[in-house]
Amino acid sequence: MAPTSALLASTKDTETHILDAIEEQFHLSGDALHKITQQFVEDFRVGLGEYNHPMAMIPTYVTGVPNGSETGRVCEVNLTGDHDFSLRQQKYRVSEALKTGEATALFDYLADSVDAFLTENVSSPTAPADPFASSSSLDYLDSDSSRAIPLGLTFSFPVEQTALNEGKILTWTKGFSAKNAVGHDVVKLLQDAFDRKHLHVRCVALVNDTVGALLSRAYSAGDCLLGAIFGTGTNGAYLEKVENITKLGDSVARKLGGSMVVNCEWGAFNNTRTTLPTTPFDNKLDRESINPRLQAFEKFISGMYLGELTRNILLSLVDAAPHPLLFNGRASRELNQHYGLDTAVMSEVEEAWENGRASMSDQDDGVDGASPLNTLEAPENKTKINGSHTHFTAVEELSPSDQARLERIRSIIIQRLSMDAADVSLRDAAVVRWAASLVANRAAALSGSAVAAIMIQTGNAKLGGGYVPKEGRFVIGVDGSLIEHYPNFNARLRQSVRTLIGEEIEKRIELGMAKDGSGVGAALGALQATKHGL
Repeated sequence: MAPTSALLASTKDTETHILDAIEEQFHLSGDALHKITQQFVEDFRVGLGEYNHPMAMIPTYVTGVPNGSETGRVCEVNLTGDHDFSLRQQKYRVSEALKTGEATALFDYLADSVDAFLTENVSSPTAPADPFASSSSLDYLDSDSSRAIPLGLTFSFPVEQTALNEGKILTWTKGFSAKNAVGHDVVKLLQDAFDRKHLHVRCVALVNDTVGALLSRAYSAGDCLLGAIFGTGTNGAYLEKVENITKLGDSVARKLGGSMVVNCEWGAFNNTRTTLPTTPFDNKLDRESINPRLQAFEKFISGMYLGELTRNILLSLVDAAPHPLLFNGRASRELNQHYGLDTAVMSEVEEAWENGRASMSDQDDGVDGASPLNTLEAPENKTKINGSHTHFTAVEELSPSDQARLERIRSIIIQRLSMDAADVSLRDAAVVRWAASLVANRAAALSGSAVAAIMIQTGNAKLGGGYVPKEGRFVIGVDGSLIEHYPNFNARLRQSVRTLIGEEIEKRIELGMAKDGSGVGAALGALQATKHGL
C-alpha cells in the first residue's frame, strides 16, 4: 500500500505514479477475495453457534418460504396464487423528533399511520376469521369484531429474535435513537400502541427487510435461497438447516428440524478490519462516522458510504502538494461538505462514461427487473488505443466519442458539485470517473464475496470452483438502489462470484429484484404466522 505521504510530494512527474498507487490500494486480487470469503464462512459458523457476535446470524423463526401458490390478503397485500400479487401502500414520513424522542411517541405514530391507512382503504378495521381462506376482496363488515387484522412488521434494525412474533431491539442505526426502545420487544412496543389506540390489528410476524426480500422473491419465482440488500445499507438472509443453528440448543425449534431463515447482519462483517482491504480513505470515513469501528463491511460496499469514499479520494488529490492533482487545487461547498458527494452522482458519472461503450451482456447475466445498463461489462481503467494501453489521464489520445463522454462527465461535475467550469478540465473528468469506478468496483467485488459465501455455506458451491450440485438453479432475491440502478454493479458482482466459485455455478444463479420486498415479505410472514396459530 502506498503511503499517504505520496500526496505530499506531488509533481507533474509523479502524478501518474500517485494515481496508480491509489488504484493498487483498491485492487482486489483473486487471493484477497478468497481470503475474505473464507473469513465470511468462518464468521457464519461462529455466529450460528454462539450469540453476541458481530455476524449475528439471527434465527428468524421463519421456517419455510412460499412457492407462489398462496392466496389471501394481509392488510394491503393481495396474494393471487399465481406468483403474482397486488399492493396498496402509503408512505408516512418519520420526523427527526420522532427518531430521537421517546419510543412510545414513535410507535404511537406508527399506530396512527396504520389507522389512517385502514380508514382510507378498508371499510371496517376488523378481520375475518381466516384472512387467507380465499383471495376475495377485503370485506370485514360482517366479520366477528373480536377478530383482528393480522399484520407483519418489517423492521430493518438489529434485533434478537426469539420467535416469529418476538424480538428485542439490539441497537438503532440509520439515524434513529428513540429512547427506551433498546432491549425491548419491538412487536410488543407496536402492539401496545395499537391497543392504546383501540385498533383491531394484531402484529403476528416480525421480519427483517432481507427476510422480506427472500420471501417476496420466493413467492414470485417459486423458490429462493437468499435475500440480499445492496442499497443504502447491506445485509443478507438465507435458508439454513436448523441442525446447523447450534446456538438454539435444545429449543423446540431445533428439535423440529427442517430449515429456518437466518438474518446474517453481514454489514458488521470483520469490524476488526483484519481481512477487509482497508485504505487511508476508509479509515478517514470510519473515524468521522457516527459509529466508528462498527458496520465495517457496510462502509465498504453500501450506497450510504460510496460517495463519501470517493469524496475522500478527490479531496486528497485537490490537497496534494506542492502540485495539486485535481481541480487546480480548488473545491466547492459540496465537495468540502461531509457526505456532500452523493452516490447518485457517481452513478451519473459512470453511466455517462459507460453508455454505449460496451455491448450488452447476455440477458441471463443480468438482474431480472433491474436497469438494463446494469448488465454492461465492467470497465477497465486503461484505455486501448491503436492496439496498446495508455493511462486514463491521457485524454488527448482518446477517441472523439470518449472525449465527448468526458465532456458529459465534466458537465455533471460542474452542475452537481457546483464547481467553477474553469477549474474542471477533461483530465479532471477522467480522474473523477476513475475514482468512482475504483470505489464501485471494489464494492461490487466484495458484494460478490458475500453471495459466494452463502452459496458455500449452504453446500451449493465450493471455494475455488470444481463442485457442481444437481440442483438446476439458485434463486436470489435482491433489492436496493445499487443492484437495481448503479451501472455495471451486477456485472462486477457476478465476475467476483465467478472468480470465487466458478462459472458453472455462477451461471445458474438467478438474480431477481424482490418486488416490494418489505411490504410483501411482511405479509408473507403474517401468512405463516396465522398458519401457526399466532
